[in-house]
Amino acid sequence: MATLYTQAEKNVRKTWILMTSFLIFVIFLGWIFSQVFSNSAILYFAVFLALFQSFISYWYSDKIVLAMTKAKPLEKSDNPQLYRIVENLCISAGLPLPKIYIIDEDQPNAFATGRDKNHAVIAVTRGLLERLEKPELEGVIAHELAHIGNKDMLLQTITVTLVAFVAILSDWFLRVSFWGMGKRDDERNNTNTIFAVFALFAIILAPLIAQLIHFAISRKREFLADATGALITRYPEGLARALEKIASYPHSMKGISSATAHLFIVNPFRGKEKENWVVKLFSTHPPIEERIKALREMSI
Repeated sequence: MATLYTQAEKNVRKTWILMTSFLIFVIFLGWIFSQVFSNSAILYFAVFLALFQSFISYWYSDKIVLAMTKAKPLEKSDNPQLYRIVENLCISAGLPLPKIYIIDEDQPNAFATGRDKNHAVIAVTRGLLERLEKPELEGVIAHELAHIGNKDMLLQTITVTLVAFVAILSDWFLRVSFWGMGKRDDERNNTNTIFAVFALFAIILAPLIAQLIHFAISRKREFLADATGALITRYPEGLARALEKIASYPHSMKGISSATAHLFIVNPFRGKEKENWVVKLFSTHPPIEERIKALREMSI
């Protein structure tokens, strides 16, 4: 049990270090652009835009995600056994019962969404219900409840918003620079010229850096949800076996886009999980082998 708590605590610390770094990076980027154009309004506008995007994402992200994945509400009478599993695990986790949705996909998979624990949703695919045994299904549901309890949906909303903010700000700066709306060359001293060159490099690298930080946070939260889910069920092997079965399914999900892929317990796209380190670097999910190994090393 001590191993579970230690791993969870380490992942929380690392995630918030990454999140803090992300926020500092975004603020610094906005400040750079405002300095280059000698206009503090750029920074104020950027902050406003980020807050506006956060508001929309916070209040409507669950409805948007459910519509994009074509998930449908699942009533208790449709699957009493699944509801009993979720109810029992919610009691163990100290969480209210989330709404349950089903996705008509053959691939076994699942995700959680919603702005907080009182407005949470768990969506499972038809293939998950058909292919997993009860201890394995409990492991997957516990993993998704862990995302809810750990407030991962809010964290993901913030990071996705910040990534979008960086991309928009960089694109705007590039367009303005192209049309020559910054300071004229004869108004710049050497320091300002160097500063402008540095800003140009920033707009090229910023979206890439933002995405890498977002991916790193997503991977850390998956490890944390695995550990927390094992705490809820007190049976890490159930989730480990479930991950093996989900990952072994050879076909990608048909109706899923890259915008929602990071939400699922396992990447819904197949064929790239075991490629080189570059693919792993840009993946929102940790390698399945590492997750299974970590779960089986946990002592209860």
